[in-house]
Amino acid sequence: MKSVVLDGFAVNPGDLSWDFLSEFGCYRVYDKTAACDTAERIGDASIVLTNRTLITEEVLAQCPNIRYVTALGTGYDMIDVAACRRRGVEVCNVPGYSTVSVAQFAFTLLLALTTDLQGFRGIVKAGTWTGMPGLAYQNVRYTELAGKTVGIYGCGAIGRRFGALCLAFAMRVLGYRRSLIGVTKEGIDYVGEEQLLSESDILSLHCPLTEQTRRLVDRDFLSRLKPGAFLINTSRGAVVNEEALAEALESGRLAGAALDVMCSEPPAPDNPLLRAPNCIITPHCAWTTKESRLRLLDSLALNIRSFLATGAGVNRVF
Repeated sequence: MKSVVLDGFAVNPGDLSWDFLSEFGCYRVYDKTAACDTAERIGDASIVLTNRTLITEEVLAQCPNIRYVTALGTGYDMIDVAACRRRGVEVCNVPGYSTVSVAQFAFTLLLALTTDLQGFRGIVKAGTWTGMPGLAYQNVRYTELAGKTVGIYGCGAIGRRFGALCLAFAMRVLGYRRSLIGVTKEGIDYVGEEQLLSESDILSLHCPLTEQTRRLVDRDFLSRLKPGAFLINTSRGAVVNEEALAEALESGRLAGAALDVMCSEPPAPDNPLLRAPNCIITPHCAWTTKESRLRLLDSLALNIRSFLATGAGVNRVF
């Protein structure tokens, strides 16, 4: 059985091995595949692994040997699931592989927003030190987290893991999940949206991108946030209206924001958030630890083994 990896560079830029695929037959790996080359590169392969390369009805029609398609991660919006279903093609994804890493990165962003290490380093480079006459080190942002309230919008596995890290720092943790309002679970007090926004000193987004959450964080949403709050987003870029967020940062309504995801990646040079004050932007890297990517490859192998043995992957999409 032949396998093909259409765009494996993001998952494995060379520090890991695709050799687990040899268990299922011969395989080919491409770092990136343009749409015009997709069908040709798949050829007569039965197993297709894709990160962002589109698997469309047209591609499926040109490659009738395809039996199994898997996303190289949790999201599978690049795969036409309905077309696969019609053709009897199994579709799988890999959920949960990056939970620990993404939660850790979200907390790292929280620390970066509340502790200006570069500011303190600048004091040393200037040849001064805390306690010296004339040094206003209180002007460098450094906020004690204990007792502060963090809100988690979307309390799936990553959100709950992030909450556990916040609890370890003696923070008050509020969560928003419609089915759990009024419940306290694992140290997280689940409240309504209004209370979450009005009481959170830091709001961290961990919700999936759906039609209900697309551009959720708009001007109205931001106006209901506690003045001077911080916003963190490690979920999906399109959850945030970037123009509205830039305005909130420029006006001082928000004290800062930290984003690992953007609506367009990389952002266009004229994106207002690139110039907004107190805005940290990282290149969608929260999931990229080696440990996380090794778990992803292990899960891919498990899914394919299950499909070949039973006709269904462990993490089948439908």
